[in-house]
Amino acid sequence: MAQKQAIAKIPVLNPSQFDEYLFGTWKPVVSKVYNQFHIERVEHYKTHLQLPLQPHRRLVYFMIFLTKGKVLRSKGLTQYEIGPNTLFALPSDQITSIEFVSEDAEGYYLHFLPEIFQQKRFNLPVLKELPFFQFTGNPVFELIENKQVIELFELILQEYKKNQPERFELLPLYLTTLLTEFKLQEKSQPRALQNAATYLTQRYKDALSSLIYEKKSVQEFADYLSVSPNHLNKSVKITTGKSAHELLEEMRILEAKVLLSQTELSIGEIAFRLGKVDPSDFSRFFRAKTLLTPKQYRNNSN
Repeated sequence: MAQKQAIAKIPVLNPSQFDEYLFGTWKPVVSKVYNQFHIERVEHYKTHLQLPLQPHRRLVYFMIFLTKGKVLRSKGLTQYEIGPNTLFALPSDQITSIEFVSEDAEGYYLHFLPEIFQQKRFNLPVLKELPFFQFTGNPVFELIENKQVIELFELILQEYKKNQPERFELLPLYLTTLLTEFKLQEKSQPRALQNAATYLTQRYKDALSSLIYEKKSVQEFADYLSVSPNHLNKSVKITTGKSAHELLEEMRILEAKVLLSQTELSIGEIAFRLGKVDPSDFSRFFRAKTLLTPKQYRNNSN
């Protein structure tokens, strides 16, 4: 309960707020339903991105589908390289960042609120069935067949550009079709096998993302995962080359960055939330990991 309450107090960026974070003074052309739904070609906005984009949380579900080029994005502690015919998708309230977008990148960006499916004629159980839209799921999905997907993205884009409120109910219908296509392709692909160390490391990363405010030590996370701290540390070391404690500290830094950039909490309050009772201890810890003091990082973010 404590963890859920702590996260609930951390604001997430709605699309209008995110524009300032992402583009600075440049503003994209948007519709009246922008905060609920939006789609755009990657090539139309990529030159305006203020990269690298620091860790943040968003209010919307979003996806990027590339037809050309490369993008480096993160989910929590893991960075992903997205290439042609690859989808990167995240649910709301997930920490993410953008490191790089290649000059030749092309494709589609789309975001939405699940509430758009709550009209009486729509039902979207498929949203809960897609692994990349789960908090602990793999956000990357490489498609085998892309022709149908590109046609659906184009259909949604052209309908959205009409900017006619009376036609808005068509957008969740088309989006349902697109997500169903993803679901069918995902189910048809063979599952990648994971060894025990890789599987445990991923479970640890997922736990760090969702329980960082509730559990303060490797011992506590190991107890939660029903393994010994030594076994957890060995598995993480084999998989990542880092210790379990190092990943715990990296997650604390990620959370600190989000709190510094998206809230007005004092340094002392942030330190307390992340298990550092002494603000000066937290400041030393943050500077050692980022080469910036918390105050410098906050000023740079703003």
